[in-house]
Amino acid sequence: MESNPPRLLVVHHSPTASSRALTDAALTGTRLPELAELGPLEVVVREALEATADDVRGANGLLLGTPANFGYMSGALKHFFDSTFLHLGGALGSDGQGSEGQGDGAAATGAKLPYALWVHGRYDTVGATRSVESIAQALPWRRVLPPLELLGDVDDDARAAATELGATVAAMTLESR
Repeated sequence: MESNPPRLLVVHHSPTASSRALTDAALTGTRLPELAELGPLEVVVREALEATADDVRGANGLLLGTPANFGYMSGALKHFFDSTFLHLGGALGSDGQGSEGQGDGAAATGAKLPYALWVHGRYDTVGATRSVESIAQALPWRRVLPPLELLGDVDDDARAAATELGATVAAMTLESR
């Protein structure tokens, strides 16, 4: 019986040319020919407003991307979290801080979904990164790389960093099976 290849889910909000360039670069990284040596990988790409809890439950790895808007993640990525949090085992303690998820999916088995994040801002990414990580730590997820935080124009170095991030998360997803 043939098993399905590992699945990397990419959830992003890319409303501008700069954020689209980073998304495209990250996706290029997930599809580098060198990764084929590790085996097949299914890459599923969802706009943040369209991603569902089922998409996440079917994933072996997760890559998130957002612009920094007024010191916060995009409203679209926030909608993704709002609409999936409880379905994915998200849990908050009595103090409002994240606690170990108790719902279905990875939390029920003790497994934590590996994830990574990129954030692009004109002047600041700190608040956007903090907002994503504060929600993610309340889910049965584990951050596998430091967030890629990029400021200003998206140049070749920024694209290269996003490509490397995509490739690294893809490799980690392949190795996790």
